Parts: sequence; C-alpha cells; structure tokens
Amino acid sequence: MLKAFAIVASLFTATVVAADQMKLAVTTSFHNSGLSDVLLPAIKQDIGLEVQLIVVGTGQALRLGRAGDVDAILVHSKASEEAFVSEGFAPHRREIMFNDFVLIGPEVDPAGISTAATAADALMLIHAAQAFFVSRGDDSGTHKKEKALWRSTGLDAEALSTDWYRAVGAGMGAALNVASGMNAHILSDRASWLKFGNKGDLALLFAGDPVLFNQYAYLPVSEAKHPHVNVMAAAKLEDWLISDRAQSLIDGYRLNGAQLFTFNAK
Repeated sequence: MLKAFAIVASLFTATVVAADQMKLAVTTSFHNSGLSDVLLPAIKQDIGLEVQLIVVGTGQALRLGRAGDVDAILVHSKASEEAFVSEGFAPHRREIMFNDFVLIGPEVDPAGISTAATAADALMLIHAAQAFFVSRGDDSGTHKKEKALWRSTGLDAEALSTDWYRAVGAGMGAALNVASGMNAHILSDRASWLKFGNKGDLALLFAGDPVLFNQYAYLPVSEAKHPHVNVMAAAKLEDWLISDRAQSLIDGYRLNGAQLFTFNAK
C-alpha cells in the first residue's frame, strides 16, 4: 500500500513539475540583449514557472509555433504575427515592449549615412557607394525589416550585388561579428548593438526614423491546433509579462545608462 502510494505521489509530482514548465521561442535579438537573464529568474521567483527559451529568428519561431513545438513565442514582425493569428495558430497577439532598429557602419561613415533624412535615404547612400553591408539573411524579424526597408527604396535585397551585400544566415550577435570583421554596415536592433562587445571600428550612424520602430509581441500557441501545448503556463506567463513587476524590470533594464526596451503592454 505504501509502495503504491509512493508511486502515485511520484506521478503527481512529475505532473506538477511539468505544469510549471513551458517552452518559449524568442528572437536572438531579445536573447542577445541580456534582458532574458533579468526576466527569467524573476518569473520563476514570482509565479513558480520555469521558462525554457528556444532562441531562433522570428521566422523559425513562427515555424516552431505552427508545428506545436513550443507553447508560446515572443517575436518582432507584426505582419507575420498577424498572419499567425489569422491562420489560427494563436488565439491573439499581445504587445509587450519595444525598442528601435538602428543602422551601424564604419565610424568614418564612407557612405555619409549619418546625414541622411530617412532610413531609405541611408540605404540608397550605401547602395550608391557600394559600401559593404551585412544582412542577417535568416528570415528573422530584423531580416524582414531590412528587406522591407530596401523595398521602400525600390530595390530588391535579394537582387543586390554580392560584391558588397553579404547575407550571412545568422543570428544578430553572429551577424554583428561578421560586420565588425568586414567593417561593414548592418541593421541591428538597438538593444543588441548596445550589448555587443566586439564593436571594433563600427558605430551607430543612423537612427530616429519612425519606420525603425521595433515592437515585440507575445503569442500563445493555439490549443485548438495543438492540444498538447501548455496553455495554462502560457497564460500564466502572459499575465506576468503585462504586470507592474514586468514593467519595472523591462523599463529598468539599462546598459551603460541607456534604456534598452520600453514596456507598452496593453
């Protein structure tokens, strides 16, 4: 009898542990910023939830969600997120926080982009100078934004000359390392750039165009599509992410005095 009780208790404990764990696909830019190192311990302490991060680009995060391989995703490509919801893979999309994209390049600014009026103008100057440009080329939110910016100039990123335009198929940190090694231009989110340690001769050359706004959103994976997903844990995390506690940690996260993200959950 006691042995049977021990087995039942063991099974119950295993069930409880499983209920307090979840898989969250997040972007490399979010992870590289260091914010996850602040949020995850607080989440575990506050609500007893252990969040396992799957760090990929936005495109891969959405594919993981479509396959039901994660319980929720935290990404930054609004059009792709809205398609994910409309296709029934998430019941809703919840905005959590934002920062902005910036154009990085050689500090000497060979293409003169620091004087550009808009992000599109800056890219046109890079194109005219045939100055080295590194693209993530990985279907991430940053890559999607970069391609949209090139389209706004009337150019197709996939048709640009590989003599100066290099798609590396890598995450934000790795792509920044390539750009540093080549002394090339690159589009980065501000948080990853501030956190990046191997800047070399690179500098932030252009920012401030409203088109560079970078919104991050949370999408729980639909139980209707994938009955096995941990919807309770995903809902628990969502409630925490829109709380005052999350706001204080997100807004309070700084590097060298600079705020990396701004909370705007609604």
